[in-house]
Amino acid sequence: MGRRDLVVVGASAGGVEALRVLLGGLPPDFPAALLVVMHVPATGRSALPEILDRVCPLPVRRAESGASLQPGTVTVAVPDHHLLVVGDRLMLSRGPRENGHRPAVDVLFRTAARSAGPRVVSVVLSGALDDGTAGMIAVRQRGGVGVAQEPDDALYASMPTHAIEVASADHVVPVAKMGALLADLVSEEIPDDAPATSDLMDMEAAVAEFDAAAMNDDDRPGTPSGFGCPSCHGSLFTISEGGMERYRCRVGHAWSPEALAAEQSEALEGALWMALRGLEEQAALSLRMGERAQQRGHTHTAETFRERHEEAQNAALLIRRLLQHEDLDGDALPDAVGEP
Repeated sequence: MGRRDLVVVGASAGGVEALRVLLGGLPPDFPAALLVVMHVPATGRSALPEILDRVCPLPVRRAESGASLQPGTVTVAVPDHHLLVVGDRLMLSRGPRENGHRPAVDVLFRTAARSAGPRVVSVVLSGALDDGTAGMIAVRQRGGVGVAQEPDDALYASMPTHAIEVASADHVVPVAKMGALLADLVSEEIPDDAPATSDLMDMEAAVAEFDAAAMNDDDRPGTPSGFGCPSCHGSLFTISEGGMERYRCRVGHAWSPEALAAEQSEALEGALWMALRGLEEQAALSLRMGERAQQRGHTHTAETFRERHEEAQNAALLIRRLLQHEDLDGDALPDAVGEP
């Protein structure tokens, strides 16, 4: 028999306050190593370790590649590097982004599951979209435990909601009660045996490590999806695992359904702004050419340019109406297109 000795925590929007409450509620003799990934900008130095150290009874440190897992400590991922668990050590990697993030919650959860199996407790806190869901599925497949913040308790409920509904989190509690729950979970005895890692888990962990053999392997997991990767525009392959469908491209960029839809929405908005710029330029050019043709007495040419000016203006007006809608992938688009 053994005990759970590794807790991995993922958070995004609204996560700072949730982390402060969670870590502030841990007992000073908490026996497990606790690793934190929060989505932060890639540039600059994150102040999150200092913020958490003020409230946490355990020492809080920045992640360092090659450092060993230390019971009774909190380790925070650093900007622009994935935080991975490889055996009983930490690894920092600039491998492919997942859901547009580096560090990514799913990378930490998946590699922790691969290395520690049933000894892992995964925790999903406040955040937008569905980061952490695929990672929690991996943890639970290896016999670990999934914990989600009560959605009504989170500033942003989407991440914990997906962890509950899709990854079937084992425990759902307000963050104020999570410290006590984790203390109970890491004190329980658990069987030493664990389900074997899958080829998919091994491959995805290797990709996150930027392993050359995995990156160059022609045998990609999943089936062609017909969609393009928003990061590199390569083909995406559909992966079905634990009741969740997600996507990964040849070079390793990974996308959950919510993240892919959000990224496509941003790409659509960008394309609409480019189209609007082109139409505005076309309208201005047609107006200028029409006025010059009229001055020279070229009536037919002037009329042609006036028609082109009106067509470009009408098309630009339609695109403005589309851009005025906050949700470009919502139900409002058909109505906007149908407006006169």
